[in-house]
Order: sequence, then C-alpha cells, then structure tokens
Amino acid sequence: MAEVDVDPITTLIPGIDSSQRHLGFVWGPGDLLAYETQYKPTGLTLDSSHADEDIYSPILRKLFNESHHIFVGLQNMKDDVPSKNKKHQYVTHVSKNYRSVIRACMEETHSQLKTASDIIPRWFECMFIRQVSILLAVELIWNLCEVLFIEAAPAGSLLLHLLDWVRLHKADVDEKAQEVLQSECPAEHQAYWDVTVCYILQGRIDEARQILLKQASQQPAARVTFKLMDSLLMKMPIYNPGGTQTLTEFDVKWRRWHQECDRCLQDNSFASHPHLELICKILVGDEDTLLEQREHLSTWYHFLVTRLLYCHPTVKPTELHYYAQASMDMFLDGRSAPEPLDSILLAAFEFDIHQVIKDCSIALNNWWFVAHLTDLLDHCKLLQSHNLHFGSNLREFLLLEYASGLFTHHSLWQLAVDYFDHCPEFGRVYLELQIERVPLDTERKALKVLRICEQRQMAEQVRSICKIMAKKALRNNRLGSALSWSIRAKDAAFATLISERFLQDYCTHGTFSDLDLIDNLGSAMLLSDRLTFLGKYREFHKLYAEKQFAEAARLLLSLMTAKIAPRSFWMTLLTDALPLLEQKQVIFSADQTYELMHCLEELTTGKVAPETELSMQEDNIEATKIELLRLALARNLALAIVKEGTLEA
Repeated sequence: MAEVDVDPITTLIPGIDSSQRHLGFVWGPGDLLAYETQYKPTGLTLDSSHADEDIYSPILRKLFNESHHIFVGLQNMKDDVPSKNKKHQYVTHVSKNYRSVIRACMEETHSQLKTASDIIPRWFECMFIRQVSILLAVELIWNLCEVLFIEAAPAGSLLLHLLDWVRLHKADVDEKAQEVLQSECPAEHQAYWDVTVCYILQGRIDEARQILLKQASQQPAARVTFKLMDSLLMKMPIYNPGGTQTLTEFDVKWRRWHQECDRCLQDNSFASHPHLELICKILVGDEDTLLEQREHLSTWYHFLVTRLLYCHPTVKPTELHYYAQASMDMFLDGRSAPEPLDSILLAAFEFDIHQVIKDCSIALNNWWFVAHLTDLLDHCKLLQSHNLHFGSNLREFLLLEYASGLFTHHSLWQLAVDYFDHCPEFGRVYLELQIERVPLDTERKALKVLRICEQRQMAEQVRSICKIMAKKALRNNRLGSALSWSIRAKDAAFATLISERFLQDYCTHGTFSDLDLIDNLGSAMLLSDRLTFLGKYREFHKLYAEKQFAEAARLLLSLMTAKIAPRSFWMTLLTDALPLLEQKQVIFSADQTYELMHCLEELTTGKVAPETELSMQEDNIEATKIELLRLALARNLALAIVKEGTLEA
C-alpha cells in the first residue's frame, strides 16, 4: 500500500455517473492502477498489488486476437504504393483499425460491468474498472500519436484534429445534454448551463447555439442579448482545410472576430446576463475564466486545446510543446504533481517519439501498446535512425518482448508465431527457443506445434516434438501412435524399439494392433531393418489370407535367408510355414525346402539345456514344434522331388 498526498488527474468513463465516480491513473514499475476517487485534499490510499494478469483477461484476449489480424495485414502491405497514399492507407486501415478494436474492447468491458454490477463481487468490479481505465489511457495516447506523428497535420488542420481528439475522450457532455433536452423544460434544468459551457469549451458551436435557443425563447426580455451572442457564435471562423481560404486569410478573419468579441465584453453587452458574459470571456480566451472551468475541462490537455481554439487557432506543430507545458503548469498550479499519463502526453506534444515509447513501456503493464504503435511508426519511416546497442532495432525488440509474453498463454502463443516471423534479425531464434517450451498436453496441440515447425523448416524442433510424443504414446502403450511419431521424427532406433514391441504383442496375442498403420507404411518401413521386417511380415499375412500361397512362401523364406527377420523370431516364421507345408499341393520347391531345413538346423544347433522346470516345459513344447517341422519338411521335400522329377520327365 502507498500513501499519495496529491489530487489525482481523473478521466471520466462514459456511462458512469460523473458526480459520484472518477478514475485516477497511477503507474508503478510494472502496472497501471485505476481507483475511484473524489477531489479531496486528503491523502489517498492506493492498492498497488495488481499482478500482470492482462494476458489472461477474456476481454483483453479479444484485443490481442483482433489486433493480430491488423498487424499481419500491415506486414503484408505492398511497398510499391506511392508514399502519400501509403501514409493515408496506414491511417485509415491500420491506425484507426487499431483504435476501433481498443474502443470495442473498452465498450464491451464497460457493458459487462454495467450489466453485472449488482451481482459480481467488489474485487471483480474493480478489475473491470481497471481494464476500462487502461483501455481509455491507451486509446487516448494512441489517438494523439496518430494526429501528431502519422497524420502530421499542418497549422490550421492541427487544431481541428485536436478538437476531435478531445471530443472523443470527453463524451460525458452528450449524456448530460440528452438528459437536459429530454426534460419538460430544458432551459430550467439544473445542468442546462453546464452543458452549454461544455459545448463552448469543446468548440461545438452549432450545438451550443441550438441549446441557447431554448433559453432565449424563455426570456423575451433578454432576446436582444441572446441574439447578440448567437451572432458572435455564428460568425466564429472555422478553418476549412479543403477550402480556398488560405491560413493567412483565416487568421485575419479570426482576429477581427476576436476583436468583436472583446469589444462586446468591454462594452458590458452581457453584463445583465452572467452566463452569457462567461461564454463571451471563454470566446476571447480569458485564461482566468478558463481555469475557473477546471470541473468542466477536467484535464490539462482539454484546457490546452480550448486555449488554442480561442487564443491560437493557427498554432504550428513546432509550437505545441510550449503551449502544452504552459497549459499543464497553469492547470495543475501546484495542486498535484504530474502523473505518468501527463508525462507521456507532454512527450507526444514535444514530438519526442522515443520518449513516448519509453514512458509507455515503463507505465503500461504489458507490451501490446508499445509493440504495435512502434511497428506502425516504423512503417511510416519515423524510427529508422533509432537502433539499440545490442543489434536489434527498437521495433523488433518490442515485438519480441510482446510475443514472448504471449507464449506464456495456453492459446495466445499461436499469435506470437506471426510476430516472431516478422522480426527478421532475432525472430527465428526466439521462436525456436519459445516453441520448445509449449507444453504438448494433447496430440492435437502437438500437431499444431509440429505444423508451425515444419512450415518454417525447423528440423531440430520437429524431431524433438516427435520424439517427445512418441515416448509419451509408448508409455501409454499406444504403439500405433508411437510408431507414427517415431517415423515423423525419422528416429531409426526408436522405430526399431516400437517394432519389437509390435512383434512381442503379436507373439503374445497372435494378432497385430493398428493394422491400418502397418498396412500403409510404404517407404517409411525402410527407416530401420526391424520396421522393414514388421511391414513385410504383415504383407506375408495378407498374402496368406488372400490364398496367394506361392508368393507368401517366397516372402517368408526371403525374410529368413536375407537375415531381415530377427533370429529370435525364426521359430515363429517356421511355425507359420507349417500350414503351407501341409497343403495338398506343393508350395515350397525342393530348393526352398532345403533352405527351410538349413534355417531350422541353424536355429537348433548349439542350444543350451534348460535349467528350470518352466524352461524344461517350454523346451518340450519347442522340441515338439521342431519335430513337427522336420516331419513336414521331409514330407514336403519328398513331394517336391517327385513333382519336379515328373515335370522333368
């Protein structure tokens, strides 16, 4: 917990009663905190114990997913577009798309908070408020950077963009105005003049004139005074960038209008009506009057834009930092110290891009904002001169940090892959390191990871994943899956081990498991001798089942004579030959029968006498098999010799 002895700068959230709830922003080393506050001179206790859980927030996950598509689209944008059109494309299709995603996430969070505020726990409500406050700050900064850095509006147009910026982020006046206009007598509503003044402060002259008509109709005696005010508001020059009027001509026209407003004030034309006199003082840009409207302005940057509107409407971009610093000093006036949000906005007004990125990196509790903004600015060729000492440029460094954070999430890691792909210097190295840390919980997830590695020719990672999954399948006695993974890994030793397990299971149960896999090994069976034998032995069974006895006999004999079959499996093969030897027709020729006899004698020569009773029983069974085989082979040899002699005769 930390004690703060100053009044915080607050930002109103649209839709939340501004008379009861304000949000202050406070940054720590790795977090941004939001808290409810009232303007009070007493110290405030803030909870700084928030963890970096944004990546696990369902609302912010939508932000990460949607912005990923925008990011990839930007990277794929062709470089052959003319620079002016390209910059315009960046603004319309990228920067504003990013902002629309931020706004959508903010509105969804606020909507959920509003819907469930009565049933959710207090801590959960605080989390939602915190997320809304973070998104508000992010959109505020992004929008200003868009105006100053990307659109790079010149004098005249610059103020129009800043007015739109303020109006977008100070929208509570519209809710108040709606409440006033829907009342029985709008002119007598307690918030009537507050709404009127707010419209004037935001430069929304047409709305101010319309609402003033309500009051004028209620006061016939003051109709002349209201008409004079309406005339001043109607005459107020507004710069039109697309018009024929030059900036100099606009400035001359504006100064005449300003002098007329000042003359009306000096003549006490509105002395009989304090509210209209207040509006006239705002129109002439009286600083004391503007500072008295702190409650309506709420922030120093709103005060700055209003001050520019009524004092310096042709302000140049290079002059902004002077007015920004002066406005912040005047508005805060020692009442509170500048917050990190203030420092970020001030750095933007100073056109110090790198300071904005640096301060945001410290202030915000994840890398999303700085990574995407830096990438956008880099595409606008605004960061080319800023490289880091350890090799990577600023854009790549921030993208790598953001993507590395995504890899800690169970599903967002897939988005991170594309960010690494677009980091040409270190992206592949990071991806290789991070991909190995993804937990392979399921075969489906393993296949996703494998596909990513295969698409990028990451051979070492492919082998590692396949080996891990093969061992996991083998531990679970899923031989088919284990063999499939070992083949993908091209691991001959492991394929041999699994083939042995298949053969052992066959000897135990008399049937093969996973026949579909074994039947379709194809060229993969050449990975190891044992796997080759497994595939060929299965082929023998298929030939036998199809009654192709001659082909089956040739294959069986070749497995032993070519030494493909393990010696321990010879007895099984010889036993498989018995049904063929017992056929009415002769299957094995005399030469083939001699080969079988040679294999049998080689197998039985030098056998050690059994030592245990169990071994003796097994040996007796085997001896019986050997005797049966010898009899069958002798009978077949005799038949084969007779048959072959008859054919020769």
